[in-house]
Amino acid sequence: MVSRVIPVETFDLVIFGGTGDLARRKILPGLFRRFCAEQMGGDSRIVGAARSEMDRDAYRSFAREAIAEFDPDAAGHETHLETFLDRLDYVTIDARGETGWEDLAALVRPEVIRAFYFSVAPSLFGDLAERLHRHGMDCDNCRVVVEKPFGRDLESARALNRTIATYFDEHQIYRIDHYLGKETVQNLMAIRFGNMLFEPLWNSQYVDHIQITVAEEVGVGGRGEYYDRAGAMRDMMQNHMMQLLCLIAMEPPAKFEPDAVRDEKLKVIRALDHVPSTDIVRGQYEGSGDCPGYRHQVGNRDSNTESFVALRAHISNWRWAGTPFYLRTGKRLRERASEIAIVFKDAPHSIFGAEAGRHRNILTIRLQPNEGIELGVTIKEPGPGGMRLIDVPLDMSFAEALGPEDADFPDAYERLIMDVIRGNQTLFMRGDEVEAAWAWADPIIAAWEREEAQPLPYAAGSAGPDDALMLMHRDGRRWREVKA
Repeated sequence: MVSRVIPVETFDLVIFGGTGDLARRKILPGLFRRFCAEQMGGDSRIVGAARSEMDRDAYRSFAREAIAEFDPDAAGHETHLETFLDRLDYVTIDARGETGWEDLAALVRPEVIRAFYFSVAPSLFGDLAERLHRHGMDCDNCRVVVEKPFGRDLESARALNRTIATYFDEHQIYRIDHYLGKETVQNLMAIRFGNMLFEPLWNSQYVDHIQITVAEEVGVGGRGEYYDRAGAMRDMMQNHMMQLLCLIAMEPPAKFEPDAVRDEKLKVIRALDHVPSTDIVRGQYEGSGDCPGYRHQVGNRDSNTESFVALRAHISNWRWAGTPFYLRTGKRLRERASEIAIVFKDAPHSIFGAEAGRHRNILTIRLQPNEGIELGVTIKEPGPGGMRLIDVPLDMSFAEALGPEDADFPDAYERLIMDVIRGNQTLFMRGDEVEAAWAWADPIIAAWEREEAQPLPYAAGSAGPDDALMLMHRDGRRWREVKA
């Protein structure tokens, strides 16, 4: 089975921050892979724009090195690489000044789709939007891509929305969350709404609780300065984890169309109850062996920023009333693994007696690294001696089920950039959705700051603070052992 590749129209993509880390690690290698897949239609072009003084040839050398480092298959596509690099151009530009703007305006073509990727600090979004407008580049056929963090609270998010909306309409604004570009995340909707087996059971009558885990082995690394201002709540919970929660909990949209899907996600966020401090655990990793602790890595020995958050959330609507959602995310944990587990209730009556034990079905959606779906079912243990029940998985690894060729999914950024060119906003956040998520998160963060709450220490390489285990144990439940 071979995936059908759909080319896109001819476009000019301008990457503001074109020499930055995201451009080097994700955007340029991803665009090269889409070029090799014949998805860059016509004579589409990519223009890097940044403060660095370099010419076109120097930027092509920069891109060549980035692709060689971050695309393991690049060595086998040398001919494609040379053709791809011919599509690249560069402009030295000052986001808050006038340097380079006339040169950029002369490069981008009015007759093709124009996409402007703001891979820069949010403080520059307004300056870039204003100068694109002033130099006549904000046409009806253009789009702007905005990287997170989109604000650090509700007030700043509203201010950013107002600023960008001064120059661009909502249908032109693409607020990117790379989690929504992951193949398995999109599969959440296919699993729910494409299978009659699950949707009738997808409610509080049959679901005991839902667990969402995004665990990382790595620490803050080179993002220490940013991360110490943000923390796990702002960096992960308010956006990535919120999006996973919405896809799991939302009602079926009338159609698989951008606003229909985003309308239903927005309803979920607005139905979320306030989370009391007793239902939240914050943690911060300590050094262990050769692994430095959080405060050492961020260079702030008094930091009380959290690198781990676990919480219990409730959604006040008919479908989910009484069903808890347990979310946890953290750095320097035991392993890198992300999964969503839908834990169904026990059978109302067991005909096999108490000695058969308690058994329940669990649907697990693995997001990374071994993408797939697992359904735990109860069967009789083979052999004589009575009815002994055991739980076994019906396990579908995408790599095994689809074959290595079709399971080699495009990187999330590849998919999302191509959706920008196509004008498909389904996998991008709308302005009111972002603001609603901040309205939910702000009171939690404000309570921490008001109380000067200290995060609980946990050892690097562990499962997080012990109090996170108690968050489940006091409800008679347990966190699942996440499999990498």
